[in-house]
Amino acid sequence: MHDRFFESTRGKIVGALRERRSASAFDLAQTFGLSPNAIRQQLVVLERDGLVAGHSVRRGKTKPTVEYSLTAEAERYFPQRYDKMLNAVLREIRAAGGDEAVQEVFQRIGKRSAEKLLPPPGEAANAENRLISLVESLKGSGVAAELRHGESGKLVLHEHNCPYASVVAEHPEACSAIHTILDTVAPGKTEQVESIATGGEECRFEIDVTAERETAAAS
Repeated sequence: MHDRFFESTRGKIVGALRERRSASAFDLAQTFGLSPNAIRQQLVVLERDGLVAGHSVRRGKTKPTVEYSLTAEAERYFPQRYDKMLNAVLREIRAAGGDEAVQEVFQRIGKRSAEKLLPPPGEAANAENRLISLVESLKGSGVAAELRHGESGKLVLHEHNCPYASVVAEHPEACSAIHTILDTVAPGKTEQVESIATGGEECRFEIDVTAERETAAAS
């Protein structure tokens, strides 16, 4: 688990549930030395994000207790065996073609992903709508992503975790995929201001779409 997510209380709860398979808020409160209410607040957020699911169980003759377990979505937060295979493949590509060959692989991946976000020929879609589609795509690949409105009319893309952290650690070129996507979805408008790969708490991109909005308003 290489992500800062697992340093937070919610991340620790996810880690504990993976080890225990299921647990109640009271069980987790004892594990972490917190109150059951504090744990329930975290579980509400995790359930909202689709990472845990609650189910009623009866323990002996007591009233039913709600226990929580991880969903399939939560498994994306944990390193998978394919990461080791991907790292091995990328090492061979680097050995055969150098750093440029690895870079090209991820740029091609980014380009193909971006093409899926573009509207069909003849249909218009502004950058904000394309970015909303990008966020949904990122969530589908295990990234806890969200799009917010920032200062000066900019949009801010937040990636709170990196499911590919073990790959990025050895092959930082992997980050070029998201840059290629953003360059296609919102060309010339994106600046990365924080990166998990360089010690940040998240990957954060500021996208200036004010000019596009002004053009649309004037037309």
